Amino acid sequence: MGGLELEIVPDRTRDDIYNNRPGKNLRDKILALPEKPGVYMYLDKQGRVIYVGKAKRLKRRVSSYFNRRHDITRTNLLVRNIADMRFIVVASEEEALHLENAMIKEYQPRYNVLLKDDKSYPWIVVTNELYPRVFMTRDKGEKGRYYGPYTNIPAAKTVLQLIRDIYPLRSCLHLFTPEGVKGNKYRLCLDYHIGKCGGACRGMVTPEVYGETVSQVRRILNGDTVSLENHLKQQMMSHAEKLEFEKAHELKLKYELVQKYNAKSVIPVAATGDNDVFAYEEEGEYSYINFMHLHNGAVTQSVNLGYRRLFGESREEILSMAVMEIKVRFNLAPGRVVVPFKPDVEFEGMSFAIPQRGAVKKMLEMAHKNVLQYIADKEKLAEKLNPDRAVEKLMERMKADFRLSEQPRHIECFDNSNIQGTNPVSSCVVFRNGKPSKKDYRHFLIKTVEGPDDFASMKEALHRRYSRLMSEGEGLPQLVIVDGGKGQLSAAVETFEELGIRGKVALIGIAKRLEEIYFPGDSLPLYIDKKSPSLRVVQHLRDEAHRFGITHHRLRRSKSQTVSALDSIKGIGPATSRELMRKFKSLKRLREASEDAIAEVVGPAKARLITTALKPR
Repeated sequence: MGGLELEIVPDRTRDDIYNNRPGKNLRDKILALPEKPGVYMYLDKQGRVIYVGKAKRLKRRVSSYFNRRHDITRTNLLVRNIADMRFIVVASEEEALHLENAMIKEYQPRYNVLLKDDKSYPWIVVTNELYPRVFMTRDKGEKGRYYGPYTNIPAAKTVLQLIRDIYPLRSCLHLFTPEGVKGNKYRLCLDYHIGKCGGACRGMVTPEVYGETVSQVRRILNGDTVSLENHLKQQMMSHAEKLEFEKAHELKLKYELVQKYNAKSVIPVAATGDNDVFAYEEEGEYSYINFMHLHNGAVTQSVNLGYRRLFGESREEILSMAVMEIKVRFNLAPGRVVVPFKPDVEFEGMSFAIPQRGAVKKMLEMAHKNVLQYIADKEKLAEKLNPDRAVEKLMERMKADFRLSEQPRHIECFDNSNIQGTNPVSSCVVFRNGKPSKKDYRHFLIKTVEGPDDFASMKEALHRRYSRLMSEGEGLPQLVIVDGGKGQLSAAVETFEELGIRGKVALIGIAKRLEEIYFPGDSLPLYIDKKSPSLRVVQHLRDEAHRFGITHHRLRRSKSQTVSALDSIKGIGPATSRELMRKFKSLKRLREASEDAIAEVVGPAKARLITTALKPR
């Protein structure tokens, strides 16, 4: 191992700092660095370690920080804060990675990629006792064999429940001794009376027989449930052939439980033996990795790791750090490791396989699904704790998807409604921060258009809406959506040009059939991912505008039909019609009412006229 003196001598001028040049002392140290694997540490003026890095060739790697200005702002900030440097030479790049990992955990440097999910996960332990217990714990203080860790708590509980359903293991906390068992020192508990325990505390089951049961439990925890299933089936058939039907039935119940568990937890096409799998995914500036250990297709270990990338670290670098973390934490055995791409460090005794098809590819896909689920769960939790974060994320996504210059915090959507050209109505619905703002909804009764002309109706509604907003000094939306294809969008563009707001307010059209998004001046539509939250918001807007318009249109049509039906009756005027509608609410109820009930409102003479005109003969 090698190193340099520890005193801090900040000899860099302002010009050196601005141009990422080392001072004389730093320059001399860099020139003296060996071309060997090692770990380097950067210190600030206060002597604090601000960055730890590994290198295959120390001199080349450290020099790269100081020979130019970097594209990444954070890297330039790091270099400007470097006052001194230390280094340690090691034998291989793998040792460098191992030492880097340990030093990052010790110093927690400000500018390093830090493991964000370094927390304790529960394990299942089989204790070292005369009659071992099996339970879940986060504290590894109990003597015994530990299985896990389990990042999925329900999965760990499922395994424990399977064990308890099949085997009568003790759950009490007594420290059994052979003398205490022989002397009947311990009392039988409820588990014995309901068949959940064999009565080990009273010696009703010998340590040897109990040990056989525990060995079966270890097979489950090791993931060897397929062979256990076959073993139980053979025993069941053997007892059945000997006409020992009660024992065969007991084994059948256990066999069915293991079979049901395997159907849910074992990959049917997975390769046999032990397999270690790493899956990788990125979300923003974070990298997430899922590690799984499988035994004969059953998952016995599953851990999720998250890293924040500060300097645009490559995915290969992040994967190397994850492999080292798992190797140190869980004593990852040498052998073949399944990965989506090769890490940038060679690990002694490990070979990395990138599967293209078959059973191993299925395992990698399952690990990738786990890491995606982990990301989704983190996002849901973060949004639940901070609702504003979810809104901000949605707005940024919509801004990117719809090519906007600002976040669409205020969106309006227009839809036209008419049936056979009668009672044309245009509806306007308003969303703020991705949610409906129903108090801002508006209806527009089309006044200047004769017949079913959607384009002209759209122009009138848009003109009336935004000319009024501008005259009243109200804020305009960031995005306007028209329900329809290129025709409705062209009409909207003409209106915006007349009002002088084209370019100030973004405008798109949505076609109903294939969810096509049209932009002004672009003949080809945009197809957004069906699962995109941006598309869901637009669909919600479109559906809400359609519902709002249709509801109002039906109401107007119903009123107009009612009035016309009553107006056609000689002797019934507008005042009488209003009185009848106030009482009976609709023409249908008026038709169903008796003549006496109508007479109470308008008198017997008019009631006879209405009954004769409205009721079928």
